[in-house]
Amino acid sequence: MYKMKIGIIGAGAIGTTLAKHLTGVGYQVIISNRSGGNTLIEKIKQIGGNITAGSVQEAAQGDVVFLAVRWEDAQEALSNISLEGKILIDVTNASLPEFVSAEPGSKTSSEVVSQWAKGAKVVKAFNTLYANVLAENPQVANGNRVIFYSGNDDDAKDVVSGIINSIGFAGIDLGTLHEGGKLQRFPGGSLPTLNLIKLKK
Repeated sequence: MYKMKIGIIGAGAIGTTLAKHLTGVGYQVIISNRSGGNTLIEKIKQIGGNITAGSVQEAAQGDVVFLAVRWEDAQEALSNISLEGKILIDVTNASLPEFVSAEPGSKTSSEVVSQWAKGAKVVKAFNTLYANVLAENPQVANGNRVIFYSGNDDDAKDVVSGIINSIGFAGIDLGTLHEGGKLQRFPGGSLPTLNLIKLKK
């Protein structure tokens, strides 16, 4: 069975943790940072599985692309790549006042990411848990750790939900980037740091 190729832009704690989960169930992963693939050789040895290191442009060739960089680096990371028609999973957190204490009707940070990543189908996910919690086994006792996601494209959300479930988490759809993104804001939203388990029936 074909397992999609997944690109990860950002090789910090969150990007590395996601790579481990994804390679662990057989996804082909290409991880990148702005310094180039040569700086990630030791990291990909530690991650293991079907993973390669490459440039941001190479990671952008994935079927699905994760944006897992610091907020202040996000616009630059997206500026030299084309994600037209691709699913972009936005893992960033903007701790700026205009997003934390957003005025009614103002854009969420993921809506801003959508403007930067022209033509991409942006889904917000994997941003509400600390890296050390995200790194733990998502299958806990009689359930699965919850990952919240939101987006404006239902087909893209279905794909992301499939990825979330395949690596052992339980996905919870919060609706659109505007409504769901408010709940996911970290800091400022009501859901970040909640380590919830969805019990199996």
